[in-house]
Amino acid sequence: MPMTNYPSGFADGISLRGIPIAQTHPGRAFWVGNGATILPGNVGGSDGNTGTYQRPFATLEYAFSKCAANVGDVIFIKPGHAESITSATALNFDTAGVAVIGLGQGSNRPTFTFTTANTATIPVTANNMAVSNVRFVGNFLSIASAFTVAAAADFTIENCYFGDTSAILGFLTAVTTTVTVNADNLYYACNRRVSLATTTPGPDVVIAGTMTGLRVLDNQSFHTTISNNVAALVEHGALVMTAAEIRGNKVYSVNTDTATGALLVKTSATTGSGIVADNYMRALDIAAAIVITANAVQYGEFNNLYTGDTNASGFVLPAIATDA
Repeated sequence: MPMTNYPSGFADGISLRGIPIAQTHPGRAFWVGNGATILPGNVGGSDGNTGTYQRPFATLEYAFSKCAANVGDVIFIKPGHAESITSATALNFDTAGVAVIGLGQGSNRPTFTFTTANTATIPVTANNMAVSNVRFVGNFLSIASAFTVAAAADFTIENCYFGDTSAILGFLTAVTTTVTVNADNLYYACNRRVSLATTTPGPDVVIAGTMTGLRVLDNQSFHTTISNNVAALVEHGALVMTAAEIRGNKVYSVNTDTATGALLVKTSATTGSGIVADNYMRALDIAAAIVITANAVQYGEFNNLYTGDTNASGFVLPAIATDA
């Protein structure tokens, strides 16, 4: 039996008994899957297939080549799918407007393992792309970044996992932008990063160009290696950030010194705008812990809680202000 009686979709929408049915994407849907489990009536993943649910492609890179820019195409990746990222050219997010959605739960989600070189990364070079519910695993020494965003505005990473293989193999950061490009409105939300490697793990997000609209929301970041004066979440140097929102994140760190690196945000920029609110932080700096490097004055901070004591509930950091 065919998967649908309407293979061309509903270009003009559809309604049932007068009630419109929302069409969540106007483009085509492609499927990728090379897992061991093949359901009856389906065939194994191959880039010679048609990219349907029953005949999926084997690689995400090939699926991108079949997508059209800015028409709302979606790529679904089946549970159990696995690929290796061996270089900076193995997989490219380079088709504007395409969303990648992984299916499955836990370790059964699609998994991309970075091997072979510390320069292995996924470049993002087109606007309005997104990835959700996918696992990214570092399996080489000091991999610079899982994603490298270059001239790609409005990139979304949501509900993904970034993890290291061992104490010596893993990522330095999850996502990095490049210099003098438009990577505005980067959205990094509901992700989980577990950093095990001892090679000085860095922040989840490193910004290397001025940016408007950064949002880092509701993530969990666990650092099990001391990397004093390195922020766990965001670093943007002296670069001006405008309309940034860093909210609802949970950070676990074993750092004992945050004087020049802070807990959440490391920067020396003194202009810009943004809100840092409702974050939860645990580290081992019991002397003078700071949320954002002290010379940065552009952010408004609200209701951020910190504890350096495993037997005490967190307190507001920095201290609640009063009107001057």
